[in-house]
Amino acid sequence: MQSIQAFGEDVITQMCERLLEGGAPGLHFYTLNQAEPSLAVWNNLQLPR
Repeated sequence: MQSIQAFGEDVITQMCERLLEGGAPGLHFYTLNQAEPSLAVWNNLQLPR
């Protein structure tokens, strides 16, 4: 299960990078009471908190 989550985090990180590079003014995450995967993506993007 951990490898599936890591794969998903990588895919979402890449999608977010493309959105930001394309001019998106920001990102909004719906965590559905599971903040850890969203925080992992945020950390992967190296954005300030």
